[in-house]
This record gives sequence, C-alpha cells and structure tokens, in this order.
Amino acid sequence: MPTKIRLQRHGKKRYAYYHVVVADARAPRDGKFIEKLGSYNPNDNPATIDIDFDRCLHWVKTGAQPTDTCKALLSYKGVMHKDHLDRGVLKGAMTQEQADKKFEAWMKEKESKIAGKVDGLAKANADAEKARMDAEKAANEKKAAEVLAKTSALAAEAAAAEAPAVEEGAETATEEAPATEETPAAEVTTEEAVPVEEAKAEEPAAEAKEEAPAEEEKKEEAPAKEEKKAEE
Repeated sequence: MPTKIRLQRHGKKRYAYYHVVVADARAPRDGKFIEKLGSYNPNDNPATIDIDFDRCLHWVKTGAQPTDTCKALLSYKGVMHKDHLDRGVLKGAMTQEQADKKFEAWMKEKESKIAGKVDGLAKANADAEKARMDAEKAANEKKAAEVLAKTSALAAEAAAAEAPAVEEGAETATEEAPATEETPAAEVTTEEAVPVEEAKAEEPAAEAKEEAPAEEEKKEEAPAKEEKKAEE
C-alpha cells in the first residue's frame, strides 16, 4: 500500500492549521489516516512545527513519500538530514559516531539560526512598539501645546476685555469722590433749615402790622360818615 506523509487541514476560515499525518495515497485529504505525526501552524511567526522526530524518521525509512510542504517541514526539523546520514552509514561512507557528530553540529547550527531569527523578530517588534509609543507621545504633546496656546489666548482676550471696564470704574469713582467730600447732607439741612423757619415766622408778623393801620383808618372814617348824615 503506497503511503504519503501529508497535511490534514483543520481550523476555521483564514486561520487554518494542519496535522502532519501518514495516510493512504488514495485517501482524501481530510479523510482517514494511519498515524498522526505532529502539527504545523503557519499563523505564528516563526511558524510552529511540532512533530515526532523518531516516528517521522521511521516512516521516511520505510518508504512513505512526503509531499513538498511536508518534505520542507521534515528538512527544517532535521529528519531528512538524519535519513541522509544513516544512508551514508549503511553504505560505509562514515561510521555511526561520525554521523551522530555531524548531525549534532547541524542541529546546533540550526537552533542558533532559529534563536537568532526569534531574537530579531522580538527586537523588531520592540522597536516598532517603541516607535509607536514615541509617535503617540509626540502627538499628545503637540495636542497639549495646542490646547495650552488656545487657553492662554482666550485668557489674554478676557483680560484685555476686563481692563477698560476696570479703568472706567476707577475714573467714575475719582470724579464722584470730591462731591461727597464738599458738604455733607446733614450740615446742609441743619444750616439751611433755620433761616427758612425764621422767614416763615416773620411773614405773619409783617401781615399783622400791615392789617393794623387799615383797621385804624376804618375807625377814623366811621365818625366822619355819621357827621355827614347829621348835617343832612
């Protein structure tokens, strides 16, 4: 029975992840499989590849044909390189110890490259975050400066509008101050009230003096009239 190492799709739309399985070459992609070897998630950066190294190597040695994508995944994890070294040992090109040393050196180099890539991505993300924070800080400072300038301009306008009113109030106060200091109201009423009352008191006396001679004249005219009547 021909077998293949291939991917089986899972997950939702636009966010798919895959299982690495060994299945019959005639089975549908998401159908039955013989064994699950691991998983592959391309949504992460770097992509997450989690496989059973020994079982993958076993199926490769027994003749299972990986698809192009699975072959790239197995090469990335060192399965294909290990199979190549083991074939060299079978052919007598090298001993098993030499093959193991070469594989260990290859794995160390591969892990250092992966760690360097992870560190580079982390640094890039940190730099991007710092740049975003700096841009946000600059935008906030600019906005605060604009608000401060606007408020200071409004305060200056309000102060300029209040200044003439304060000056007018001061001028009116200085003009009205001498009038209140010249003659108090109480003094005016007390000093002027006395002559007015005296004048009112003198008016009846004068009228009485004028009326007195008029009565005396009437009394003198009365005997004269009686004498005229007697002569007639």
